[in-house]
Amino acid sequence: MGSSPAAAAAASAAVVALAVANRVLYKLALVPLKAYPFFLAQLTTFGYVAVYFSILYARYRAGVVTRDMLALPKSRFVAIGLLEALGVASGMSAGAMLPGPAIPILSQSFLVWQLIFSALLLGRTYSARQIIGCLLVTSGVILAVASGANEGQFLSEVQLIWPALMITSSAFQAGASILKEAVFIDGAERLKGMRPDIFVVNSFGSGFQALFVFLLLPFLSNLRGIKFAELPGYVNGGAECFLNVGESPIDCGGAPFLPLLFIVVNMAFNISLLNLVKMSSALVASLTSTSAVPISIYILSLPLPYIPHGAELSTSFVIGAVVMLMGLILYNLPHSSSKQSKAD
Repeated sequence: MGSSPAAAAAASAAVVALAVANRVLYKLALVPLKAYPFFLAQLTTFGYVAVYFSILYARYRAGVVTRDMLALPKSRFVAIGLLEALGVASGMSAGAMLPGPAIPILSQSFLVWQLIFSALLLGRTYSARQIIGCLLVTSGVILAVASGANEGQFLSEVQLIWPALMITSSAFQAGASILKEAVFIDGAERLKGMRPDIFVVNSFGSGFQALFVFLLLPFLSNLRGIKFAELPGYVNGGAECFLNVGESPIDCGGAPFLPLLFIVVNMAFNISLLNLVKMSSALVASLTSTSAVPISIYILSLPLPYIPHGAELSTSFVIGAVVMLMGLILYNLPHSSSKQSKAD
């Protein structure tokens, strides 16, 4: 897609490194904010809008972003924001009813949805080797994540609607990621070969997502057991704990350093991921970031600051990591024909 293999490899390495740091730091950020995870989620949703648009304005003033880029049709950005907000709402609804280990496992349907949507919406074709590689990655991550699940059928007592809703949540998010790729492709045509700046896509996509999340806020807060009337008090308590000021009833040790570090790394991860989408495709970006899951689990099994108790990894984790690596290698093997260049 117009980028050199070396540049794509460097971008992929950055995504993996930042994805690992993002997952580990999210866990660490929730140590001081263990009573306020909903506050941290909304802070990133609404705070990033201000940051992204500030960066967008600076890049516009510097001439990096053009008027034509800002004039791109906003309908796709509205759809991206709506799909991401629906993904959050449905994911939180299902997550409240599902056992913990089931959530990351069901979320791996994201890659399968991306394969389907990229074929339907972008007209991409994939070889059997690439499809098998993608499914191996999904299977490997499921094996690695499921290694921490309890013995037995841990979804046996859950109504079918909740796993189905979690899979639907992944479909919403996968659709949004494919639409972002479509923005870059369509934008290149409208801008005569010049692809839209990633901050145009990030800013408008995040802006509309924040708008729809705001409209869904009473529903989302209730899912977290917070009555809408109690939300101002909850936000105030979350802010005090985040800043580690005032007399919080809980121990907020590690704040504000750990939450701030997570926010900075999370923002860098989102930017690097979208940059990889721009350079390659949404599916390649997702496969790359997914490879960070077993690495993150391994790091989180070690004794860490504020989380001194490590965990022992099972044999299924190692097998899952190997299967995932085989899938990544299989998907990224050199193409045997020029026909497959369209797939990536």
